[in-house]
Amino acid sequence: MKLIILDRDGVINYDSDQFIKSPEEWKPIPGSLEAIARLNQAGYRVVVATNQSGIGRGLFDMSMLNAIHNKMHKACALVGARIDAVFFCPHIDEHNCDCRKPKSGMLEEVAARYNLGNLNGVPAVGDSLRDLQSAVVLGARPYLVLTGKGSKAQTAGGLPEGTQVFPDLAAVVSELL
Repeated sequence: MKLIILDRDGVINYDSDQFIKSPEEWKPIPGSLEAIARLNQAGYRVVVATNQSGIGRGLFDMSMLNAIHNKMHKACALVGARIDAVFFCPHIDEHNCDCRKPKSGMLEEVAARYNLGNLNGVPAVGDSLRDLQSAVVLGARPYLVLTGKGSKAQTAGGLPEGTQVFPDLAAVVSELL
């Protein structure tokens, strides 16, 4: 099975320092949905793994997160794309949970859902150091996109060994395919 793991904010849609709190604030990065469609056509299962601490901060609730993801799924469908599953962590740092990236619990859940012992070689695309750190622990291949917070992450340095850097998700997909 071909699997790819994508962060949401800053990879698929524009990020915001004020959080994406409603469907109206969710806006896809140009080319990202079409890139997901290309992955689907090439036989990839596309999953999203995203920290959503806005829930833990009380900025929005589960029904609003579901509405945001519903908009994302519908926008994907309009261009022939499909996201197979969305994994998320609703916690804030202070909760010290295992699922919040950079910890690997959320990606361990992805591996378990797809009956994989580990994520060796699975592409994991993120726009932050924490996205990549959680992925490499399980053997995934790290890809940094410069959209979202990616440029800041690249400048700050400390990226996991082997991280490949691309302008955006569409460029990652062109490289993979």
